[in-house]
Amino acid sequence: MRNAPAGMTRPGLATQPESGLSRGRIGWEVAIVLALGLGQSAIYSIVAFIDLLTRKKPLSEQSTTIIQTLSDREIFNLMYQLLGNVFALAPVLLVCFLLWSSTRPRLGRLGIDAPRPGADVIRGLALALMIGIPGIALYLGGRALGINVGVNPSGLDHFWWTIPVLVLSAVRAGLQEEVVLLGYLFTRLGEAKWGRWQIIVATAVLRGSYHLYQGWGGFVGNMIMGLVFGWLFSRSRRVWPFVIAHAIIDAAVFIGYPWAVGSFPELFSIPQ
Repeated sequence: MRNAPAGMTRPGLATQPESGLSRGRIGWEVAIVLALGLGQSAIYSIVAFIDLLTRKKPLSEQSTTIIQTLSDREIFNLMYQLLGNVFALAPVLLVCFLLWSSTRPRLGRLGIDAPRPGADVIRGLALALMIGIPGIALYLGGRALGINVGVNPSGLDHFWWTIPVLVLSAVRAGLQEEVVLLGYLFTRLGEAKWGRWQIIVATAVLRGSYHLYQGWGGFVGNMIMGLVFGWLFSRSRRVWPFVIAHAIIDAAVFIGYPWAVGSFPELFSIPQ
């Protein structure tokens, strides 16, 4: 295991916060960062889940679309998709600004140090396989048990820009979630004297919460992913493999879904 950053006895537990901020100030900062992105998504997702549960139809007969068409005019649909992905990265830029360090590698505290392309890609691929395949099985199992809604990853029509936008969306999700959940929250909550497993569990629950719109299966599956990612990150303190793994999983789902429906309609078709 690599040495822990200065001021930390072990990953996730700080003794002398490099930031010099009080625990109260850190709490407010974390709340604001989350309110601008993942925390906001969690609140909306919880409300959407309550909406789904209180409808007459069971969860298994309902559906949701992750990437939706935003305009019936192609050029404006493309513009809205690009703008949505760009502005969704604002919290990532914010936490980079907040944790920028002039004393060590610039973003080393965030887990974003010099990339190691070969090792990071190999680890990312391994993580994608380890999480992605069981994730599909869990989704199908949840559908069979009636605890998941039918999830259509992309409702975009087939334009020349559809696949590039889907890949961009996958990369955005990887950066948005892993940099904030792993890099930022592990650092700030550690500085606030949270224990390692407190941070791992809290971030995993948050990850599951903003996927509740998919049903109980989406919550449980993503919470398990969060526990695995959090434990591994607490040992390596490198964000890049997790960003790569997340982007690969999402890109495969977004792009491969039409093929899955065509090949296995009885498994992947969703209610209309």
